[in-house]
Amino acid sequence: MTNKIPTVETQMLIRKPVSQVFQAIIDPTITTNFWFTKSSGKLEVGKTVKWEWEMYGVSTNVLTKEIIPNKLISTEWGDPVTTVDYEFTALTDETTYVIIKNYGFKETGDDLIEAIKDNTGGFTTVLDGMKAYLEHNIRLNLIADKFPKEVSNNDQ
Repeated sequence: MTNKIPTVETQMLIRKPVSQVFQAIIDPTITTNFWFTKSSGKLEVGKTVKWEWEMYGVSTNVLTKEIIPNKLISTEWGDPVTTVDYEFTALTDETTYVIIKNYGFKETGDDLIEAIKDNTGGFTTVLDGMKAYLEHNIRLNLIADKFPKEVSNNDQ
């Protein structure tokens, strides 16, 4: 019997060239249109950047471990730290298949189920927003609208 590593995996076809889709994760001037609101810089191997979601008062440090241009971006982030890989496959000159994998969870039992559920929903939302922005130049505000302060249990 093989122990399978708990992994979140989300995916989406984006009708744009792989170089453009790849840059949408590397370059925060693009990424801020569909994911976080602020970044301390572009993703570069060995460099840690800070991503912020200002509407929630939340931030995380993201360490880029590996970049294979137009193929893979491997990062570590979160608390506790997990690995997040972004895989890019050019299906045609004008279409890219993106897979986000998140693994290395330290949680167990119900906490692990909760982390996998939350991260699956989160990365699905990121890909949905990315598709709308890159294909149609529409900012859906999905991240900001996922937990509006009016329905949040937190005092913000």
